[in-house]
Amino acid sequence: MNESDHKGFVTTALDVVHSWAMFHLLRRTIRGPRGDVFVRTYVSTPGAVGVIALTPDKQIVLVSQYRSSFDNFVLEIPAGMRDVDGEEPARTASRELVEETGYIAANVEFLGSCLSSPGVTDSVVELFIARDVVVGDSAPEGPEELEMAVLLVPFFEALRMVDEGEITDSKSVVGILLAARRFHDLG
Repeated sequence: MNESDHKGFVTTALDVVHSWAMFHLLRRTIRGPRGDVFVRTYVSTPGAVGVIALTPDKQIVLVSQYRSSFDNFVLEIPAGMRDVDGEEPARTASRELVEETGYIAANVEFLGSCLSSPGVTDSVVELFIARDVVVGDSAPEGPEELEMAVLLVPFFEALRMVDEGEITDSKSVVGILLAARRFHDLG
């Protein structure tokens, strides 16, 4: 198997160790540029989206959601898995925003991407901005979303929260900083 050749790193085998829902635990065997053979295991996902949702008065929509991996609540931007086959990421972003928060976006604009944790997963988070969102009805799914708090925070306050370590979720930090750099009228 010679699936990839990246600067001398060659995949010699790729095995599914375990599958559940839309996730796969994969084991990749690789021959390095010096001839050494090693194995790396990671979680493969369809990726995710995150949304910087802003109200007309420049407040950002944030959610505080229980995350089992930390056994605690995490403050983050609305986000969700790309779990509908063939759905465009922008559509997923709009759908997830409504499901989680009830806020409706007339349109979303691509901001950029971030790698969730490249040593552990191949997940890529596509980030979008939605300006002038209006409130509607949410449709939370699952026990975490049913207990999730939706917060409105002035955008400049969210920037301070990033600077002071109150917002540490990677997709949220990257999205907030990208929006601040691209749209100078937010602060």
